[in-house]
Amino acid sequence: MRLLGRRALITGAARGIGFEFARSYIAEGATVTLGDVNETALAAAVAELGPMARAAVIDVADQTSIEAGFAAAIADMGGLDILINNAALFDAGPVAEISRTTYDRLFAVNVAGTLFCLQAAARHMIAHGGGKIINMASQAGRRGEGLVAVYCATKAAVISLTQSAGLDLIKHGINVNAIAPGVVDGAHWDGVDALFARHENRPLGEKKRLVGAAVPIGRMATAQDLTGMAIFLATPEADYIVAQTYGVDGGNWMS
Repeated sequence: MRLLGRRALITGAARGIGFEFARSYIAEGATVTLGDVNETALAAAVAELGPMARAAVIDVADQTSIEAGFAAAIADMGGLDILINNAALFDAGPVAEISRTTYDRLFAVNVAGTLFCLQAAARHMIAHGGGKIINMASQAGRRGEGLVAVYCATKAAVISLTQSAGLDLIKHGINVNAIAPGVVDGAHWDGVDALFARHENRPLGEKKRLVGAAVPIGRMATAQDLTGMAIFLATPEADYIVAQTYGVDGGNWMS
């Protein structure tokens, strides 16, 4: 029960990694608001997690939605101690085919969404003595990938934002750090595999199989593989950790 009595908000939490973070935080004693733009999936997720879970409809690409959602979550929980910036979008394609629409959409969610959700949390935490903010980066933010230019750029920006915000906010007792997963199995990666199948002329499932086999640990991650770091960074054990991005990737990246 390392998070007993703590109040957390997790964006993009109706399913996938965000949902597993919410489940693990509740198991550690936290009250958790799941933020998501998908109201149907959000309601189902909160119903599954039980009375320690709350819902807030938040579109991280919309400033009004962020402000209203955070205000509602903070009022409902009586405060906010932890934020996980998890909401993100993915796309892939050759550089010559990148559209302004794709670029704007990914940066609006992955970068601006991270920044302005972080800001909304930080304003509350500054006024109430501190807190923990965890951003979701990616191994894709550590290096370029030929078909993933825009997504890689957004996640590199998340790592940079984590460093800058971490250095600025620690004077207020707010620790800002990030997690950089590698390849995480789940419904999300089925969509990723389909994009690579189209652009690399592969059969469905082949890219996923090859990527999993290439991980040094021998398999793709599960969402549950990431929860330990998400819990640790939210505890007092991580109080001296500032502006860092931790690879939880089975050995794909060595910093």
